[in-house]
Amino acid sequence: MPLELQLAWAGLFTGMVFVAVAGNLIVIWSVFAHRRMRTVTNYFLVNLSLSDLLMSTFNCLFNFVYMVNNDWTFGSGYCTVNNYLANVSVAASVFTLTCITVDRYLAIITPLKPRMSKANAQLAILAIWAASLLLATPCLLYSTTITHKPSGQTACTLLWPDGQPLVSTLDYIYNLVLFLVTYVVPMTAMVCCYSAMGRELWGSRSIGELTQRQLDSIKSKRKVVGMLLVIVLVFGLCWLPYHGYFLCAHHWPALVYTRHVQHVYLAFYWLAMSNAMLNPLIYYSMNHRFREYFRKAVCEWRCQLWSRQ
Repeated sequence: MPLELQLAWAGLFTGMVFVAVAGNLIVIWSVFAHRRMRTVTNYFLVNLSLSDLLMSTFNCLFNFVYMVNNDWTFGSGYCTVNNYLANVSVAASVFTLTCITVDRYLAIITPLKPRMSKANAQLAILAIWAASLLLATPCLLYSTTITHKPSGQTACTLLWPDGQPLVSTLDYIYNLVLFLVTYVVPMTAMVCCYSAMGRELWGSRSIGELTQRQLDSIKSKRKVVGMLLVIVLVFGLCWLPYHGYFLCAHHWPALVYTRHVQHVYLAFYWLAMSNAMLNPLIYYSMNHRFREYFRKAVCEWRCQLWSRQ
């Protein structure tokens, strides 16, 4: 890849990682540093930020360097860590979004039933990470580095019992399972839930005149549901090309060797990773409390920098 294109891609990835790390740290700080922000929904949003933070910190730039140079220079041990954390983070993100959706759905469709408690939310978060760690287990078992001769370039890959990716049936099955479990099934369930919530909040007509308190409650619920729906849709749009690439590459291996495939894959990977950057921006633009604490955090950090200077 020409140097000017490498620099352009490096700028895109570095900027994205910076915004993702800073934004998600502010989200976590906003919830834990302010008592009134410690709601069930916000606990799940913190968990979502934590998974995005793991992806941005431990995967993104390492994979970018690998994809640009076609050479893994970070050792066999970190190859395993890199592959494992990538799948754990993705699974934790989508499972968290699903839990948020179910919690909102129950609160709106069955308002008379007890809401999820903070203790139950914490148990759900533990279950999310347990399921994510289990789903990514093959990365622990089969991740390795392979040095190709005579080029001397090293690949970080999953070496399955029946061969390397693109020729391994086990690899295809695993990617298909990931696609179904971390994309198709949760996205389908979430779309159905948000459709039902939309009909309840925007389509139903109550008998009699509503009080101002009821109108304010409906307006507040609409704002929250609207924000969460945007988060789900952005997740779906960001990750669909990335998942589709691997499925297409297995069925049509020649695609991997086409002229501009490196740029196509970098674009798909950047789009998937940018989901970690976009979530804090969505919170900022669509939630006034997060916006208030975002501004407060930025002001405090500026004051600390000026005082040091």
